[in-house]
Amino acid sequence: MKKMVLALIALLGMPAAPLAASGAHWTYEGHEGPEHWGELAPEFMQCRSGKMQSPIDLGLANATGHIDIWANYQEGPMAILNNGHTVQINFPSGSRLISGGREYELLQVHFHTPSEEAVNGKRYPMVAHFVHKSASGSLAVLGVFFEEGPANSELAKIVVAAPKKEREAFPVRATLDPSGLLPSSLDVWRYQGSLTTPPCSEGVNWHVAKATVTASPEQIAALHAILGDNARPLQPLNGRLLISPGN
Repeated sequence: MKKMVLALIALLGMPAAPLAASGAHWTYEGHEGPEHWGELAPEFMQCRSGKMQSPIDLGLANATGHIDIWANYQEGPMAILNNGHTVQINFPSGSRLISGGREYELLQVHFHTPSEEAVNGKRYPMVAHFVHKSASGSLAVLGVFFEEGPANSELAKIVVAAPKKEREAFPVRATLDPSGLLPSSLDVWRYQGSLTTPPCSEGVNWHVAKATVTASPEQIAALHAILGDNARPLQPLNGRLLISPGN
């Protein structure tokens, strides 16, 4: 019990939106929507001028290959928040993503409805973005698509706890096993991109799983009722290398 309390204290010490810039207000529509992000603040300039932006259409892959990736996620206490743009779960240290021999620590997972990424123009009803950071400070994101189907027991814990309005991180009594939100296979699309929200910083190592996970229509609808349509429009590939996992 003492270890769990200490872990929850550590979680609550994490910033509510560790990868988002503070200051200028932004939204997903209107005069503060994606088309105007780059105009809202100097630190958002890459949202307009960047050439390696995310999300993209993964159907534009220009290479095929197998990327060695391994997710070693551990069940543990979670802190959940609503930052006004998404529902996010912060994790204690201990969960890792290994990609190309480099190790990244899992920081948080958040959701977009519909999915930000597309495959040949198709967007899924929801995507989870698992955000990781290496010891040197580089970021890696693993995207997982959700399709309608059987309910997901780990997602159910998030749906129950998710704040319907903006709220800072708070501890949740239930533990969460993030591996329960992953597909059985981690064959991934791989490319260099950016954060999909302001400040749209580039240099993010993107991985998106080809295999999908199911969630019930009710689970997806419950999160969409909180998130609304929080997907950034697709961005041009601009000649980047985009590796497909193949058939």
